[in-house]
Amino acid sequence: MALFEELQWRGLVHDHTDPVLPQRLDAGGLTAYIGFDPSADSLHIGHLLQVCNLRRLQEAGHRVIALAGGATGMIGDPGGKSEERNLLPPAVLAANLAGIRSQLAALLPGATFEDNADWLRGMGVLEFLRDVGKHFTVNQMVAKESVRTRFEGRDQGISFTEFSYMLLQAYDFLHLHDTHGCNLQLGASDQWGNITLGIELIRKVRGATVFGLTTPLVLKADGTKFGKSEAGTVWLDPARTSPYHFFQFLVRSEDAVVGSYLRYFTWLPRERIEELEAAVADNPERREAQRVLAWEVTALVHSSEEADRARHAASVLFSEKIAELDERTLLDVFADAPSSELPRQPVPLIEALVASGLASSNSDARRQVQAGGVYLNNRRQTDAEAHIDPATATLHGAYAVLRRGKTHHHLLRFA
Repeated sequence: MALFEELQWRGLVHDHTDPVLPQRLDAGGLTAYIGFDPSADSLHIGHLLQVCNLRRLQEAGHRVIALAGGATGMIGDPGGKSEERNLLPPAVLAANLAGIRSQLAALLPGATFEDNADWLRGMGVLEFLRDVGKHFTVNQMVAKESVRTRFEGRDQGISFTEFSYMLLQAYDFLHLHDTHGCNLQLGASDQWGNITLGIELIRKVRGATVFGLTTPLVLKADGTKFGKSEAGTVWLDPARTSPYHFFQFLVRSEDAVVGSYLRYFTWLPRERIEELEAAVADNPERREAQRVLAWEVTALVHSSEEADRARHAASVLFSEKIAELDERTLLDVFADAPSSELPRQPVPLIEALVASGLASSNSDARRQVQAGGVYLNNRRQTDAEAHIDPATATLHGAYAVLRRGKTHHHLLRFA
């Protein structure tokens, strides 16, 4: 399958600027770039689509550039935002740049990395207005959707700082065109206005034809997009979202979006993806597509070993094989579960159930044990007089998992 045809089949083409672009993509030899906003020290799963796009182009024989916005990140892109962003202190911005650069280097081996601070910080305001600003009217800029939407709400507005963002991004494209021969900019659909402004700038000052290609935003099943400011952001940094929780997020993908995610984020062939999409329609309860998606994307972002570890953890979560989990994975699995610390001595099971909040009273705890609804390290407890002995009944000599029913967990830590 030719590259453009595959991108279309995978749902990765939202719009493009020139009818000859499909042939140029199929032929190879373009130099393409995507900019990444360093407003946090990690990329998130919404960015992963753009990283995958660069990787697909790279594998098809194109040269790719990942641009970190060390200068534009001090301002913030108004696109997709209803209010002004907070300006980042220089030290925070530097840490963010270092974080995302290391992630991009791991995901895009062989790519070229640039930081637009290298050329924008040394540019004077008069020089910028003369060489860039004079080529555009305010009417053009206000017509761009990312700006227009900020004018439409009564309580919204846009500062001159953010208003100038699209000119800075246009100059990035011009600079990369001059220094690297860059002739294609990619981005999400909300970047269309910024991309076309850069194309126009290059046409006006260099007389050259360059291209733009946008992809859909990565949306959740409810139609909202992924972002750093959203609650429950799924980060690519394992210190912020552990591989286990990253895996579990993907396993929980709804049927309505799992097919799109398989196309966006995996390199599975068309036949296999269509087979998994059929499985979603015919046997949704098996969640086969979600399990494949979770393994493939976790392996891409973290490693196949981490994907195997996360898959194994999920498979033993409700079995006595929980004892097979290494300490790091065990703590990842129960990172969001309530926990408490106990002195390193035997504690009555009934007392532990009440102290953990899994039972409201001693009598309630006894009833739950007698009803067969209490588990210690996934082993059903039948003796209400039993004790939890840290010397014999713990995982890694320090932890015990109390469970009531199927969903209520509590992690005991013996110190």
